[in-house]
Amino acid sequence: MDCFECGDVSKYKCPTCRMPYCSMVCCKKHKEKPCKIIQQPEEIKDNEQKKSSYEFPTEDTVSMAKLKCLEHSKQLKQYLENPHLRKILEELDKSPYPDPLIQEFMQEPIFTEFVDECLKVVEPKDEDR
Repeated sequence: MDCFECGDVSKYKCPTCRMPYCSMVCCKKHKEKPCKIIQQPEEIKDNEQKKSSYEFPTEDTVSMAKLKCLEHSKQLKQYLENPHLRKILEELDKSPYPDPLIQEFMQEPIFTEFVDECLKVVEPKDEDR
């Protein structure tokens, strides 16, 4: 990042507002004006949770807590090591119309296995619990 005062390469950050600066001269200039206190991690976490809630949930909407469980699945991480699967997921992510692509990719065994594993995580059956 560049120094907010002079534009040189910054080596430091203001402990209050985290703005980058390069020298004591620029730091002193910055301290002449009041700066805002940075958010504490708990405040940031609260704001992220508010942002991550769904605007228009439906009965099929998966909760954020359940989606978070996907991160911890070792099986899903193994599937994601497959370059072919990653290519499929990237194509779906970039597509403005993913529904027809999903139908097409459901013919791919690696994709259907991945989808099944995702569903096991977010909607476990009683015997899986």
